[in-house]
Amino acid sequence: MTSTERPQVVLLHGVGLDHTMWQPLREHLSHQTVALDLPGHGGQPPLRTAQDLASLAADVLARLDTRDPVHLVGFSLGALIVQHLARFAPHRVRTLTAVNSVCRRTADEAAAVEQRLATAGTDFAQGIDRAIQRWFPAGETAVDQRIIEATRQTLAGNDVESYVHAYAVFARSDREIAGELSGIIQPALAITGELDPGSTPQMSRRLAESIPDCRLRIIPGARHMLPVENPVALAGELNKFFSDNEGNQA
Repeated sequence: MTSTERPQVVLLHGVGLDHTMWQPLREHLSHQTVALDLPGHGGQPPLRTAQDLASLAADVLARLDTRDPVHLVGFSLGALIVQHLARFAPHRVRTLTAVNSVCRRTADEAAAVEQRLATAGTDFAQGIDRAIQRWFPAGETAVDQRIIEATRQTLAGNDVESYVHAYAVFARSDREIAGELSGIIQPALAITGELDPGSTPQMSRRLAESIPDCRLRIIPGARHMLPVENPVALAGELNKFFSDNEGNQA
C-alpha cells in the first residue's frame, strides 16, 4: 500500500445474514469496502461441524484479499470475530469497529440467548418472525419495508444446521474473548443503538472499558440493525474514526 492509498475497509455481517446487509452503509463510506460472507453464510459452504470463534476468524482471515492492515468492521457475530482477529492477527488489523456487539453477557442475558439457541433448529420459521419483530417493531421503525423483507428472505434462506452452528458461536463466544480484550492494541470503536435490547448500550460500555484504546458511541433511537436503520449516522462515525487513525500503524 502506498502512502496515498487509504486502507481497505472489511465488513463482516451478523449471524443468519450475509454481505448484502451492508449495502445501505457502503454508499456513505469514504473508503474502498469489501463485504465478506461469514463461514456458513451467503455464498460460503454450509457448516457441518461445531465451530468456535477461532475457527470462524481463521476462515475470514484466509479470505482477506490484501496483506496490508485493514479497517475491520463487524456487526453482532461479526463484531466478535473482529475482536478475535485484532487480538490474534494484529498485523492484519489497522482498526476494529464493533457494531451492535455483545460483551460479557450477564447471567440473565446468557440464559435468554441460550433459550433462543435451544429452539433455533426446531422452530426456525418462528425464530425468524421473532427476530424481525425485535429488529423492526411494527409501528416503531422507519426502515424501508423492502429492506425488511429482503432481510427476512436472507434469514429464511439459511441452511438450518449451519445457522445453528454459527448461532452457538454468537451465543457463547463473548465469554471466550472476554479475557483477551485487554490485549487488543489497535484503536477501537464500540457503537450500538440506544434501544438495542440484545446488544445493549451497557454491553458496548463494557467493551469500551475492556479494550485499552476504545471510543464509545451510542446512536439515539436506533435498535439492533444500526447499519440499515441509520447508515448515515454510522458512516459518519466510521469515516471520522478511520480518518483519526490513519496516521497510526497498528
